[in-house]
Order: sequence, then C-alpha cells, then structure tokens
Amino acid sequence: MNKPTPALGFSPLIAPPSAQHVHLPLDISPLDLARYAVGLANVRGGTVIVGMGRDGVQDAGDLHPLQVTHAIFELSGGRLSVNVQHHLTDAGRVLLVHVPQAPYLLATPSGEVVAWDGAHLVPVSASNVEPLAQPDYTATVPPHASLADLDPLEVARLRSMGRRGDLAQLADLDFLRELGLLVEQDGEWRPTIAGVLMAGTPRALKAYIPQAEVDYYHHAQGDVDFQFREDLLRPLPALLLRLSELVQARNAFTPVQVGLFRIEVWDFDEAVYREAILNALAHRDYQLRDVVHVHHYPDRLEISNPGGFPGGITPKNILRHQPKRRNPLLAEALARLGFVERAGVGVDKMYQLMLRHGKEPPEFITYPDAVTLTLHNPGFDAEFVRFVARKQEEMQTLNLDMLIVLSLLGREGEAARGELARALQLPEERTPRLLATMEDRGLITRTGRGSATRYELSPASRAAIGRGTVRHAHSTVQHPTPQPPPMPAHPSPALQRAQTPSTSDRPARPSTREVALMLAARTSGVANGELRMACGLSTQGSWRALRSLVDAGKLERRGHGPRAARYFLKQG
Repeated sequence: MNKPTPALGFSPLIAPPSAQHVHLPLDISPLDLARYAVGLANVRGGTVIVGMGRDGVQDAGDLHPLQVTHAIFELSGGRLSVNVQHHLTDAGRVLLVHVPQAPYLLATPSGEVVAWDGAHLVPVSASNVEPLAQPDYTATVPPHASLADLDPLEVARLRSMGRRGDLAQLADLDFLRELGLLVEQDGEWRPTIAGVLMAGTPRALKAYIPQAEVDYYHHAQGDVDFQFREDLLRPLPALLLRLSELVQARNAFTPVQVGLFRIEVWDFDEAVYREAILNALAHRDYQLRDVVHVHHYPDRLEISNPGGFPGGITPKNILRHQPKRRNPLLAEALARLGFVERAGVGVDKMYQLMLRHGKEPPEFITYPDAVTLTLHNPGFDAEFVRFVARKQEEMQTLNLDMLIVLSLLGREGEAARGELARALQLPEERTPRLLATMEDRGLITRTGRGSATRYELSPASRAAIGRGTVRHAHSTVQHPTPQPPPMPAHPSPALQRAQTPSTSDRPARPSTREVALMLAARTSGVANGELRMACGLSTQGSWRALRSLVDAGKLERRGHGPRAARYFLKQG
C-alpha cells in the first residue's frame, strides 16, 4: 500500500502534512485514496493532495477531477461526496480533494473504520470514540466560493421576501451575512452552502451542490409511466415558485357552499403541498447525491427526499416529537424570510388543512436513507367540510386533536380509546381530558364500560355530517335512498349480520375489512361506492379500507380513479 510522503518545496498555497492535510503520490490506487478520504472524513475533514511524491510535485494533470469524485463516491458506498479540483504549482498541477466531515463514522471499502491522526491511518472502534457531532453541512463554505457565485436577481428576490423586521433596513451584504448566507474568510466574503442554495448562480449550483435538483413527473393515468417531466436546479425560492406552477397547472378544485360562503377544496391544497415541498428541501440530506422527486398522480402527490428522519422521529410520533433540524442554518434562513415556521416542521399545519377539507392526513413512508410523503386525493367528504366550517361560525374552534378524532370516527364509525390515542400519537393516558371535552361539547358519545368502551360521533354530529349523502370525488350527489350492492349468491353469516340489524343493545357486525373481502369475492368485485353504502362509510373511509387490503396483498385493483376502480380478491 502506498503511504503518504512529505512534500519537498511545495507552493505556499499547498499546506504541509497535518491533521487536516494528507499528501499522496500520483500512483496511489483508487482504493487507497478512498481509505484516506474516509479517514479524514471520520475526524474533522480536510484536504487530500494527490501528486506529492517523495521527490516533490508530480504533475496530476492527467487525472480528471470527476474520475476521482466518482471513485470515492462509489468506493464509500455512496456516503462520501468530495470536491476535487486541480491546483497549479511552480512544479506542475496537483489534485486537491476537499473532504467534508462525516456526520457519522464511515467504513473503508474493505470494511475498516479508520481515522487520520495527522501522520497515519489508525483503526477506530465505536467503544473508544465519542459520537461525532452532526455538522451543519449548509453552514460550510464550498472551496473557492466567492461573491461571484451569488445571483444579484436572486438576492433581490430574497430581499423582497425579507421586508419585515430588522432585515429590511440592511444593505445587501449585511442582509446576507445576517441570514448566515455569507461569511468572512481570509478577509473575503464567501457564500455558505445555504447561500448557494438560496441565491446561487446556475454555475455555482452545478459546481457545488448539483444534488439540490428537484425532478417533477406528471402521471396522467395514475400508472408508472409519466407523460411530462421537468428537472429543476434553481435557488430554493425560484424552485418553489416553479413547482407550484407545475402542480397548479394540473390542479382542480370543487366549490363547497356553506351558507352564504363558498369554500374551494382543491385536489391538492397549495398551502399543503408547498409546506411538504419546503420540508423536503429544508430537511433533506444534502451530502447525499440523490435528488428530490415529486410524482404528481391524479389521486396522490408523492414527494421523496434523500435522508431518513433525524434520530428519534418516526411516522408514528412526528406530530409530537420535539423538532430536529438536519440543516439548522438553512432552516433558520427560510424561517426568517417567512417560508417556514421556525418552531416545527409544518406537519401539524399539513394535517390540519387536509382534515379541515375532508381529506386523509399526510402519509409518511420511511426508508434507511429516504422519506416519502404522500398527499392522497381519492375525493373528499363535503359534509365534513361544511360541518367544520359551521363550527367555526359558531365560534367553536376545532383544534387539530379534535379534527383527528372526528375524522377517524367519521371514517371508521367507532373506535376504542387506544385506537384514538394511536391516531393522535399520544399515550393513551393523555387522551381522557380531550375526549371528555369533546363529549361535553356534544361532538362525540361514549358507549360501553371499561375495556369495552367505544367512542363514536354524537347523533348531532352524525346528522350534521349527513350520512345519507354519497360523497364522490370532486362532487356531492344526493341519493334519496342509497341501495346496498347485490348480495353474493350464498352470503356468509358475517355479511348477513352486516345487512340485518341485531336485536341486542350493540348489534354484532363484521369489520369493514371483512365486508370488503366478502364483496370482493364476487365475480364483479367491489367498488368504493358499494363498500361505502354497505358499511355506512365516507368516501375516505371506504377508500382507506380498500387501500389497506391492497397494501396487505389481499386485494388487487383494476382500473384507475375513485369511480372506475374495482377491487378483486388477489389470486394465489
């Protein structure tokens, strides 16, 4: 294996070997180069100088920076992104490999965990090192970045958004410095990664952070093939504006009349998807080379961003967990400019808006190195929208927790306290006060005792939500007497119980899933509207039950759209 060698007669601009600088000869193998890069990343980062042999500078002009960048990225398993540039000395060109500090310990291609101690690579084990602090990548300064990397037009755009508070009175450089987008280094003003993200030129974005790209796909038929695609690499404000234009061009709304007022319920509410996209841009891992993907289907909007949730946050506690910001400087700048809330990640805002508009709450799916947020649009519950609006007119503000409970009971019919606690993302012992308040306000009722206690909408709430109304996607159609779907030739006892009221105090009835499976066993399958009428559900509740059975591998869907799709038992 090649070893680092001292440099002889190097340029003053080339630092001597140290804890932050490694000198390597020109014939270093890609594997060994990756080892040294990982070793530097596992301490505080630094620079590998390739072309410093035992006899002095060796010209590295034949080594292309992109080859080195690609080799280190591949050999580190996609976990280490470096910046590589040629540097001209009196004796020839050397290659400078700028290595960032890793947010966690990285392994070499051979599986070792090593660190550079200033002279050698030394083995490291989890038992004898302190966990590395998570560095804020957006606060770092790209190598050789300068004021020329900022676009004056984009800076003007930021200033127009910062016309409130103390930012409005500042000159341009002071404005950028106050936001942390510009810092002074070696007597010069240089932009941070956050500065490039917010106001960088196209050249700077491509050179320093090409992974800031967002790819938008429109799927007209709801299948895997897309009919339109646009790849966007722009400063974040311009990026957000263009994405809003792309979604709104294919968006539609349904008017819902509430007394003298009209509420417009969009397929995808702009405030919701704007918040979702901002979250992806503000909290993604910019050290990963993957880009953000936005897939626009007729019945859902999927936003996937690189980097899993910060430690401790999961889809089951995201409403309640203390906020954690992966990119504090970028998030703070966005908050001060009015883009996002400083205190949280905007998830509660998305929940509240979607529930108020009679829709499903956002769905999060996590992977080891990515998160996908899905905003579903199988239609909406128009009567629920009217119900919430009337409560607001009566000065009975429904907070987010109340909306979650009402929405779940409207979809499912009834639920135990444990089920409600899981939907609220709260410990069960913290729900009684909320549920008692809702009972006192006549929103819900309680039946049974002890472990058999169940909650359901009060008669007044049920009447206000109008269960005699069949809710279709994008329309509300009144049916005087909804007819149940045709019964199978030999209905099961469970399905007979679903159609025949019991004489007991609480009728024995099958679950929605059981009814869905029985109806799907027919040769004609089952549609959303048929399950809805059979079980007394809303469009949302019926769709949710069918979707969960498809996800579980019990049913398969044929056809697209909330009206045309039918569901059948999955064979095999």
